[in-house]
Amino acid sequence: MNETFQKPLTILVIEDDPGDFGLIREQMRLAGMGRHDDPESVIWAKTLASGIEAARQRKPDLVLLDLSLPDSRGLRTVSAMRAALPNVPLVVLTGHDDHPLANATLQAGAQDYLVKGQFEPDTLGRTVRHALVREALESRSRLFEAALNSAANGIVITDTEARVQWANPAFTVLTGFSLAEAVGRKPGELIRSGQQDQAFYRRLWETILSGQVWRGEVVNKRKDGTLYHEDLSISPVLAGDGTIQHFVAIKQDITERKAMEAELVQLATIDALTGFANRRHFLSQMEKEWARSQRFGDPAALLMLDLDHFKGINDGYGHAAGDTVLMSFAETVRETLRKVDLPGRLGGEEFAILLPGTDILAACQFAERMREQVAGMRVEIEGHELKVTVSIGIAALSCGDASPDTALARADKALYCAKAGGRNRVVYPPPIC
Repeated sequence: MNETFQKPLTILVIEDDPGDFGLIREQMRLAGMGRHDDPESVIWAKTLASGIEAARQRKPDLVLLDLSLPDSRGLRTVSAMRAALPNVPLVVLTGHDDHPLANATLQAGAQDYLVKGQFEPDTLGRTVRHALVREALESRSRLFEAALNSAANGIVITDTEARVQWANPAFTVLTGFSLAEAVGRKPGELIRSGQQDQAFYRRLWETILSGQVWRGEVVNKRKDGTLYHEDLSISPVLAGDGTIQHFVAIKQDITERKAMEAELVQLATIDALTGFANRRHFLSQMEKEWARSQRFGDPAALLMLDLDHFKGINDGYGHAAGDTVLMSFAETVRETLRKVDLPGRLGGEEFAILLPGTDILAACQFAERMREQVAGMRVEIEGHELKVTVSIGIAALSCGDASPDTALARADKALYCAKAGGRNRVVYPPPIC
């Protein structure tokens, strides 16, 4: 006699022949299935319709289904049963000459089949156990697939040569490529942006081929050509012997987060009105440039600028008019700068410009051109055309200075002299004034 099942089973037998049902029930008893003290642990139905109704009233653990019933025959019977009980193990009962049909039922959703009159209790027990285990595994697989398909992050499974074998819908949403377009191709053929160099990918491959997980941020390209930022992790999937069988990549779109981070950095470093570096950021960058000049002896110059008579504009026309003048001044200054030059607004109408790689002679020439351009600038306020001028003081970031504050003080002193000398002028070095 077969070992009894650990868990009592409720089994639905859909069989129109009473003799066959009696034999099956006895073999089930010998196989240790069902509860001896519960006659309802084995449910008998003679038609498909009554079997489905019985299943809805009391969900069974397993169904034994005859393929030849008064109201249904063949694969249609399996399909109907599967639709009624999609997650209940199903074992079909066939006649002696129905082997091709029996095999077809496995494709239609049955877990196994038995040929009536050709199985013993042990065979029945093994078949039922197999059906229960197979349905449990299939159910778990369906759960995992549903979870992967509903995941917010893109998930891609590749072979060891990085060819895509499967990707979830979130991958399509992220990249624009369908699963059909991705399968068999390498992600690099689809979404590589060129923003990362070969050394980057070499380090990535060295990590995952050593069996470790790689994590990092990358910039990739969607199907429509737009770039996006993603947080990427790639994990090797190992076989029992430790060899790598697949890679699993998880991709999170962080484009919006990166944009917010950039905006926060800009808010922390940029003057909102002029777009110049704010005081804190400018002084930080000036300190770095000073340290570089100390180390390598490269020339650099510092300009301090102040708009002449700006208080009169604010008092006479209001702060909105003053802001208009400051923005026009900033635009004029920006047109004269190189990419390496750094303009900063230190406060009010006081500005500074850092000129890396510039000696004093070139700085003086640059400052004079800027003074002339500002003097030629006109700003219309309330129907009045305002003339704007600027005073400029210059200092070198000398390698002999004890700190960048020394150069800042010299430039400020030169600016004071420019203003004291009548404004609208450039001063270097500061005379006694």
